[in-house]
Amino acid sequence: MPETFTVFINGQPVTAGPETSVAALLLRERMVNRRSCAGQLRAAFCGMGICMECRVTIDSDAHGLGCMTFCRPNMKITTL
Repeated sequence: MPETFTVFINGQPVTAGPETSVAALLLRERMVNRRSCAGQLRAAFCGMGICMECRVTIDSDAHGLGCMTFCRPNMKITTL
């Protein structure tokens, strides 16, 4: 796998590395993961898959845990 590659967050190209989690990438890019049922902005909290606050859509699969998923080339991540 290349040292860096492109993933897409909400359609925008972003450079990532193979050992970068989706949650870490979103934090680096200063993006939130989703909104709660009440409309509050949410981002990764625990970083180990327990709190479920890092849920995003990854390659059309809803509710993927961003903190438990490593980036890969051409991955499509959808937030909010």
